[in-house]
Amino acid sequence: MTDGTTGGTGGTAGGAGSAEAARERAAKALAAARERTALLTSCVEDHELTAQHSPLMSPLVWDLAHVGNQEEQWLLRAVGGHEALRPEIDGLYDAFEHPRAERPSLPLLSPDEARRYAAEVRGRVMDLLDAASLDGSPLVDAAFAYGMVAQHEQQHDETMLITHQLRRGPAVLSAADPDPAPAHRGPAEVLVPGGPFVMGTSDEPWALDNERPAHVVEVAPFHLDTAPVTNAAFLAFMEDGGYHRPRWWRPEGFARLRSQGVRAPLFWRREGGQWLRRRFGRTEPVPPDEPVVHVSWYEADAYARWAGRRLPTEAEWEKAARHDPATGRSRRYPWGDEDPSEERANLGQRHLRPAPAGSYPAGRSPLGVGQLIGDVWEWTANDFLPYPGFSAFPYPEYSEVFFGSKYKVLRGGSFAVDPVACRGTFRNWDYPVRRQIFSGFRTARSARAERPVPGDGVPPGGPFGEGAV
Repeated sequence: MTDGTTGGTGGTAGGAGSAEAARERAAKALAAARERTALLTSCVEDHELTAQHSPLMSPLVWDLAHVGNQEEQWLLRAVGGHEALRPEIDGLYDAFEHPRAERPSLPLLSPDEARRYAAEVRGRVMDLLDAASLDGSPLVDAAFAYGMVAQHEQQHDETMLITHQLRRGPAVLSAADPDPAPAHRGPAEVLVPGGPFVMGTSDEPWALDNERPAHVVEVAPFHLDTAPVTNAAFLAFMEDGGYHRPRWWRPEGFARLRSQGVRAPLFWRREGGQWLRRRFGRTEPVPPDEPVVHVSWYEADAYARWAGRRLPTEAEWEKAARHDPATGRSRRYPWGDEDPSEERANLGQRHLRPAPAGSYPAGRSPLGVGQLIGDVWEWTANDFLPYPGFSAFPYPEYSEVFFGSKYKVLRGGSFAVDPVACRGTFRNWDYPVRRQIFSGFRTARSARAERPVPGDGVPPGGPFGEGAV
């Protein structure tokens, strides 16, 4: 079964027939990832690279050498058949062997050594790519292994950006702010019709194993927010005592927030009668019209319950993001099959914040749901589980070992995600307590349920905050 996609640019779905197109796409993806890695590791002094800014995260220098080591193992050794350059460091940079909290105590490569190692690996990889045959096995067809490595590095770039958000000290990163969004005049929610749709993919060349295979899912009709929940809407929950009322919370979530004294999204604080937030070394008033970010699954779930709604299921989220009611087919993205562009989504660290709710009208789905791709990762209701017919590839440690009830699924990507690692089928997962990630959410309700009215916990104006209609 295919997922009905028809192509796209840059050698993506439907473009696997051209080895040269795949080679060019791989080279560009690898170069873009390394350019971003260089930016994130050159903007601070070496002592900042070797420091651990939070026990939740690795030292930046670990990530720098880790991406080089993974590239060597998969491309030079597994694909190219080359002998190991630095076999003695494999264990140091094995994410399963060493938890993040203990990595600073390891005999890691110094920043200069890590840069030289990663550069040597990359030089050899580009020579290999220039001469490689890009067909003959699943690992190299359509340059899959090269795409996997580029996605892996971009995922670590997002992780390093999280570390920059956690570090204390003056700002070292800068980027233009998103354009202001025009006042939203559309509905706060839309009805997504019920019926079957094709979830997942079987023909997106660089899709990872947990996105596969394509399969038909029946979804009941439901209503979905047309934008992620904003800071203003979340603040209404807070001002109504949302963090103090256990009726909205899962017992384990409420126990955790009480034990840790959580009373607001991470990086927020109240000062002088207003809420402020810290963002990459800068302190600023919380912008009311931006999607709320740095909230856990428990916080998202509690808000949804307070609002008389719920988190969407993963299948509901993907149907809203990919299903075209006019044709009945599943598209690569909400807007169609074309790759992301600056007019459609906030991706790639182009900005260092989510764009205001209602931004990117060109990126909306056929039903008018916006910002499904980029801005904030969106928590869904589901545990991270395999699709029917799942097969681990190329190694079980990418997805299979994480399947189960410990992790919740996030969809859609964030402003920190590169387009190469973001698709309508892309699945992310994390512990439901995580808040340092660039996570937000939107809410849903079943079509059978009556719409709650303000006064029952629903903020006026729905997810856009006061004034949206």
